[in-house]
Amino acid sequence: MNLKERIGFLRKELSEHNYSYYVLDTPKVSDFEFDSLLKELQDLENNNPEFYDKNSPTQRVGGEVIDGFVSVSHKYRMLSLGNTYSDEELLDFDTRIKKLTDQPIKYVCELKYDGVSISLTYKNGELTQALTRGDGTKGDDVTFNVKTIKSIPLKLKGDFPEELEIRGEIFLPIKGLENLNKTRIEEGLDPYANPRNTASGSLKLLDSNEVSKRPLDCFLYYLLGENSPTNSHFDNLQIARNWGFKIPNEIERFDEIDDVLKFIKSWEVKRHNLPFEIDGIVIKVDDVQMQEEMGFTAKSPRWAISYKFKAEQVSTKLNKISYQVGRTGAITPVANLEAVQLAGTTVKRASLHNADQIEKLDIREDDIVYVEKGGEIIPKVVGVELKDRNLFSQPTKYIKDCPACKTELVRKEGDAKHYCPNKDNCLPQIIGKFEHFISRKAMNIDGLGVETIELLIQEKLITEISDLYLLRKEQMLHLERIAEKSADNLIKGIEESKKIPFERVLFGLGIRYVGETVAKKLASHYTTIENLMSATFEDLVDVDEIGDKIAESVVHYFSQDKNKTLINNLKSYNLCFVSEKKEENLSDKLSGQSVVVSGVFTQYSRKELKDLIEKHGGKNVSSISKKTTFVLAGENMGPSKQQKAEDLGIPFISEEEFINKIS
Repeated sequence: MNLKERIGFLRKELSEHNYSYYVLDTPKVSDFEFDSLLKELQDLENNNPEFYDKNSPTQRVGGEVIDGFVSVSHKYRMLSLGNTYSDEELLDFDTRIKKLTDQPIKYVCELKYDGVSISLTYKNGELTQALTRGDGTKGDDVTFNVKTIKSIPLKLKGDFPEELEIRGEIFLPIKGLENLNKTRIEEGLDPYANPRNTASGSLKLLDSNEVSKRPLDCFLYYLLGENSPTNSHFDNLQIARNWGFKIPNEIERFDEIDDVLKFIKSWEVKRHNLPFEIDGIVIKVDDVQMQEEMGFTAKSPRWAISYKFKAEQVSTKLNKISYQVGRTGAITPVANLEAVQLAGTTVKRASLHNADQIEKLDIREDDIVYVEKGGEIIPKVVGVELKDRNLFSQPTKYIKDCPACKTELVRKEGDAKHYCPNKDNCLPQIIGKFEHFISRKAMNIDGLGVETIELLIQEKLITEISDLYLLRKEQMLHLERIAEKSADNLIKGIEESKKIPFERVLFGLGIRYVGETVAKKLASHYTTIENLMSATFEDLVDVDEIGDKIAESVVHYFSQDKNKTLINNLKSYNLCFVSEKKEENLSDKLSGQSVVVSGVFTQYSRKELKDLIEKHGGKNVSSISKKTTFVLAGENMGPSKQQKAEDLGIPFISEEEFINKIS
């Protein structure tokens, strides 16, 4: 097998494994085996760019950064569906349909996914375009981002039409949102509210590398085009499944509207057990020719309708408003409720978000309040039943002092939350700091949980995270709940953490806005903690993907004497504050040069070009400034960047000129 054949084999093999894992949910190889094959393919493609294929499985990791989205006309209008909220309205729909034809009607019922509509175009079996709904006539081209979603095939299999369009819904599974929010909370950021908005926001990120980190998924449910294999919408979807598309298993076909109603009622209950959010059922006429004949109104197709579930809402008594202190000192008010069933779970607590929300809703203790989940993961209070309010009830006075340490709270202008500024002596903040440091994505210290941290703090064995590395087995043996084996495991876990690489140690420090991805970027760019500590605001914003907010936070953190002391202590305990040695550059032809990459290129991807810039000693920067040496410009470069470069007199060079420059 020659080189080209090996690359072709690996691409086919990895595509099949992707399909088995993400579409069929039946993996055929271990994660390790898959990663090994993917690494081999990446190495072969990197070393042999002449075999580049935009639809290779390696391109799913993203790397495309754009200045904005291009609006493209839909070949077929992409209209929204009419809604109904009652059985009576659905029966009226059935009556209207039967007036439009004298033929027997079959209905196809599908779950209505709470996500973002997408239209995919394939030519010769390859994904060529992905468009959002937009205004129904035009949508945004989000092809680069969609290619990172592993359940969407880049290449089709089997006997498919030369050209086809298929539509579906991009969504974020509930577990995916929970994991994203866990990370955001650890980073001191507000959690995302619901899966739909998060999926929509993810799809509109300008960096496809960032999109690839979001666990987006996609169900496809409507095949368009002149080359449909059959005259049945239901049958077409079953055939499309064989081409590699992820078609939902929950689709059913019925002869009678009564059976449709039964289907709706069953899913109104079963939806709470799904790993994703749905907000209703879609009902479509199965016969494709009938669909064409029935046509459209100005806003929606006549042959389909959406039965929307009512947002689940319950009322219960608000017993008490308590206040939680987060790792960053952020205060979150919480409604402590009389237990009530909502969306299949028992709800006792609900977020009140902040002081503004309490004031807006005029929420008071002993009120009867309305609690809703709807598309939300976390229950929230959405209203108050005023007629049941006690006549002597008084408005809620938001706390002025920290509930844990009694320090006066602060609230910066433009910030929705109040904060406790007593970072060093506020117990929940101290515990949160330790919890973040030992977490799996940071130092990953086995044998150390929240209860143990609280105990060690209580016994004054630790006050700062560096104190963990001074712990001795004999100090812990007399403590409650810590036996000899537990102490051994803890000491071993702490010792093992000294092998953790710089980027994870940096993440573990808990610098505000420095999440896992930013920590990797900073560690890679600056290579040592000394370099990072001496970086100015201007230096930091010049680093690709580092914005003002992150730069301000990093500079502020390292300006604090206590943080400098912490770093020195951790260094003395042999934690890693140096990045692994990079492979030597290919040349220094771009040494000292700052380059902005913008537009679409033909020979290389943006990621490959950025890698080449760094391998030849240059520095990638995201924004144009006086320090920019040149702009590597492709087609469809963002007009704002182009204008700014022209105003500053920054030269433009083409992809070909760049290749010649480094050759």
